[in-house]
Amino acid sequence: MRFSLMGLKAAAVGALLSFTSFSGLHAEELDYYLVQGTKYDQSVLKPAEVFGHDIGDQPARHDLMVEYLRRVAEQSPRMKVETIGYSHERRPILFFTISHPDNLANIDEIRENHLKRVNPETAGEASDDLPVVTWINYGVHGAEASGMEAAIPTVYHLAAAEGEDIETTLKNSVIVMVAVFNPDGHSRRISWVSRYGSNVVATDPAHEIHNEAWPGGRTNHYWFDLNRQWLLQTQPESQAWLTAWHKWKPEVSADFHEMGRESTYYFHPGVPTRKYPLIPNKGRELLVEIGDYHARFLDSEAKLYFTEEGFDNYYIGKGSTYPQVNGGLGILFEAGAQAGIAWESRQGLKTYANNIRIHFRTSLTTIEGAAAMRTRLHGYQREFFESALELAKDDPVKAYVFRAPEDPVRVNMFLDLLQRHHIIVNKVKGTIKADGKNFGSDSYIISLNQAQYRMAKGLMNRITEFPDKVFYDVSGWTMPLAYGLDYAEVRGSLRGKIGEIALPETVKVSVPDEAPYAYVFRWSDYYAPRALNHLLQAGVLARVATEPMELLTTKGQVSLDRGAIIVPLERQTLSLDSIHRMMEQLAFDNQITVHSAISGRTVNPGVELGGRNSVRDLKAPKPLLVTGTGVSPYDAGEVWHLFDKRMHMPLTLVRKERLGRVNLNEYTHLILVGGNGSNVPKSMTKKVQDWVRAGGTLVAHRHGAQWAIKNILSTASASEKKTVGKSKVERLPYSGKGQDDARHVIGGAVFGSELDITHPLGFGFTRSLVATNRNTSFKLPVPKDPYAQVAVYQDNPLMSGYASDRRLQELKGTPMLTAERMGQGSVILFADDPNFRATYVGAEKLFLNSIFFSGVFDRANLSGEADEDAHAE
Repeated sequence: MRFSLMGLKAAAVGALLSFTSFSGLHAEELDYYLVQGTKYDQSVLKPAEVFGHDIGDQPARHDLMVEYLRRVAEQSPRMKVETIGYSHERRPILFFTISHPDNLANIDEIRENHLKRVNPETAGEASDDLPVVTWINYGVHGAEASGMEAAIPTVYHLAAAEGEDIETTLKNSVIVMVAVFNPDGHSRRISWVSRYGSNVVATDPAHEIHNEAWPGGRTNHYWFDLNRQWLLQTQPESQAWLTAWHKWKPEVSADFHEMGRESTYYFHPGVPTRKYPLIPNKGRELLVEIGDYHARFLDSEAKLYFTEEGFDNYYIGKGSTYPQVNGGLGILFEAGAQAGIAWESRQGLKTYANNIRIHFRTSLTTIEGAAAMRTRLHGYQREFFESALELAKDDPVKAYVFRAPEDPVRVNMFLDLLQRHHIIVNKVKGTIKADGKNFGSDSYIISLNQAQYRMAKGLMNRITEFPDKVFYDVSGWTMPLAYGLDYAEVRGSLRGKIGEIALPETVKVSVPDEAPYAYVFRWSDYYAPRALNHLLQAGVLARVATEPMELLTTKGQVSLDRGAIIVPLERQTLSLDSIHRMMEQLAFDNQITVHSAISGRTVNPGVELGGRNSVRDLKAPKPLLVTGTGVSPYDAGEVWHLFDKRMHMPLTLVRKERLGRVNLNEYTHLILVGGNGSNVPKSMTKKVQDWVRAGGTLVAHRHGAQWAIKNILSTASASEKKTVGKSKVERLPYSGKGQDDARHVIGGAVFGSELDITHPLGFGFTRSLVATNRNTSFKLPVPKDPYAQVAVYQDNPLMSGYASDRRLQELKGTPMLTAERMGQGSVILFADDPNFRATYVGAEKLFLNSIFFSGVFDRANLSGEADEDAHAE
């Protein structure tokens, strides 16, 4: 029986807890990973000299990985390293440029010449003798650790390998590499495995080491799946790496992951029928060709693998698909998951070390294949961008126009997104008529006559017809809908309509005058909730207008929609001077215009700043978010991110198992999000009901809403309950099971709802259309209160993506958002996730309204009796 030391760190780093592995397992030394027959420079720093253990013997700590990779790169004439960004927890993200020393000496010139190929006007000037640019990204999913640690032998090999083969490869390649994509998730995974590490390696799949607790290490700090962020760009990690990616515009991009435990090994091209339509067929042909390099290595060792099932190339926001709509090839690699160090599978013992080794070797076959195919890859990239202008010429849609004058911050967020994807956008010059509307000087235009035609089209268009009904991720993502913009296709001439280039910029606001009567600001601005929360938490009295008003201010007459926030001077506990300074700072920090009212009376009748019905008092929210096992970490993380990162609002996170020990009376809102186990303990159901009746607000969406309907509202009718049918079961061929099973699944489509913008939960919206991401078939029941259906799905609710006719018929006209009073409290339910991936910033306002205005709306008077308080004298 062999032993393996898993401790003894170098003295400079300090002593670490060490584990000794036995039970027939042993650590694999460096030679296990390296290429046989290749000579290595022994002076290059070896991993064990920094980590204190061999690769794959235990998880590599992120700080030690950064130290090792940086030291190797700084000592190698073949490498340059830089920090391109930081995670939420301030861990660095390293970027490596690797090539032959002669290339590195002229790397800026090589990059500039390479980029000529992605501009149709200069594409012919780019030499085919240039090195191919190959991108390797490691570690987007923190729990898929072999996809990170493969970076260690890869960097060592590229620094230490000697001989004609490596010299030729490096001369013909510029390898750009990111490690680690997701350092925060990676660090959670390391902590878990180290916590349960044993002297005897635990190979039993039931052992805790193989079953990481909620939320796991897959996601980043706020529990976002970063492999959906190539498109969405809401997280700092993805913003850092996409900037680096576009700086180089790689021709081949490789993305390393782990998949289901019992799976073998996978690499692209993927399912042939599930490819985004704007990806050229030639791109798939080249994926098949470069796949031969991976297959030859795997075949040489008789490794099991698959290449054309399970994974697709449809959603363009993944690391392996995004490159394919940006002029390159994207290759997904997946190894069977290895949560611990080794475990017994149905196929025998699987080890962490083996996963790392295979990912390392397919990293090399990617580099080798790209170098061998470089002239064809150069030609493909050139043709990709040259053809963009021809596609734009033939496209009946010539441009897209958009606007949201009620919220310039949201427009700037969208402009920032477009800029990150290198999409050119201009201001509208004059007026453009599109979709029956006039878009003028407050509007923006994206002409499709640009190199990024495919990317612009991919962000803006709507696809609702699909030959294949199976989707690995969402089927619809039309971004202007997600951002709540008023937008339209332009099919006519653009002559004389394109103004200057539009770039994101901070909204300029003026310093508010000292108010003689009250301060007032509109609710439609993105950061208005952040400003309001600051006021309420500081103890400032703030009120909300439930009707539109024509306000008299120090700057003249101002029109404000429902939802305007009023800060009166009377009844404040803070000094008027401190309130004025606060309003000045809030205007600047939140990019809002603060008006200074000179009177409590308004120009329009029936509305006054001191009104009883037209204005309501607000109180500071203190929400609690239920987390833990069964709750979707994605959904929970979106709420956490919205409150903490964007709105700077306190939010209490409580795991379900601790909820019974929490005094709910200390909180104003209880939030239940999606997840098959999103609920509160059964023993607490009555307590939650009583808490709501006493004045609390339950806000729930998706599965959390289903639980609330059954356990809090108990409104599900007998007709909505599942019944066992007596109809004859149709016999179907098993070969069609995949498509049949998927036919009525809504895997992620954009649905449109009609919003009642007069309802307090609709405040801040100027248009009645609101778009949400729909990924369940669950229906909200229709409340008895006729005013409680705040948003209802349109008669034709599908705006982008796939949903079967059956589902559309079931869902049309049903509520997307309901708001009911229960005793002194409220129950607010969303059928969809209004905060999906921190991208639906249009619907996001609905969720914030459910926090701030949950006590502003009243129940219907169904009894027909007068409200005694309304007539009190």
